[in-house]
Amino acid sequence: MNDIIVGLGEALWDCLPQGRQFGGAPANFAYQASQYGWRGFVVSAIGNDPLGDEVLQVISGKGLEYSTPRTSYPTGTVQITLDGAGVPAYHICENVAWDHIPWTAELEQLAGQTRAACFGTLACRSDESRTTIFRFLDTMPDTAERVFDINLRQHYYSEEVIVQGLERATLLKLNDEEIEVMSRFFHLEGNMEAQCRTLLQRWSRLHTVILTCGVKGSYVFTRSDASFRPTPQVEVADTVGAGDAFAACYVAQILSGKPVGEAHRRAVEASAYVCTQQGAMPVMPKSIVAN
Repeated sequence: MNDIIVGLGEALWDCLPQGRQFGGAPANFAYQASQYGWRGFVVSAIGNDPLGDEVLQVISGKGLEYSTPRTSYPTGTVQITLDGAGVPAYHICENVAWDHIPWTAELEQLAGQTRAACFGTLACRSDESRTTIFRFLDTMPDTAERVFDINLRQHYYSEEVIVQGLERATLLKLNDEEIEVMSRFFHLEGNMEAQCRTLLQRWSRLHTVILTCGVKGSYVFTRSDASFRPTPQVEVADTVGAGDAFAACYVAQILSGKPVGEAHRRAVEASAYVCTQQGAMPVMPKSIVAN
């Protein structure tokens, strides 16, 4: 059985107040998934520049596999500022390497072997990368998980792109601010649970919606089940990558046969731990990753 979990999209440098760190939601997802015994694979593009060289060093050092062609565009960067609660705000540079992810024979072969892939709206902001990402998802086996971690950032999304993602996704992850955007786009009614269940009904491939609500807790809705977990109280260093850790842990547990409630519990623990660390790619403690 294939054991490849792919983070599909942006690979970039998060420029935080305390220094520069490698990141991007798909790369974070792939790394976190790899800590649970899966083959984490990063699919993106980087520049022919020193930052691109450093990306490869970091990816290799984290034990990740990758398909990250070099392009004539600069390696992506994001300027991040944190508020008093450690919540990030992003300034994302445009027309960078990950806006130009090419479709290759290597990607076609990889897609056919992929057990789960995570994607979001950000890397779909350009025609070239969006075409590659959706082609990758369409080439994956029918039984593979397609995780739409929606990640609405600034103005880099549209109703059309969200619909195209939902048409392909089997699992949707979003937060309490993003469900409000979805509600406006798709005229969702009722409370947040009702809105999530409407999404499950409206897009036939979706079998799970994960809704995170910060300190208020998180929900997992499936067609036949629901799970709520409170958010643990921890000393927050920053929240960068916490959602990626949640998604990766949840998917890794579900693919390993864990029930929804158990996968949710462990995902909450993983997310909370990342919040206590600086940066998005800390080594997870054995108490979290152990089966």
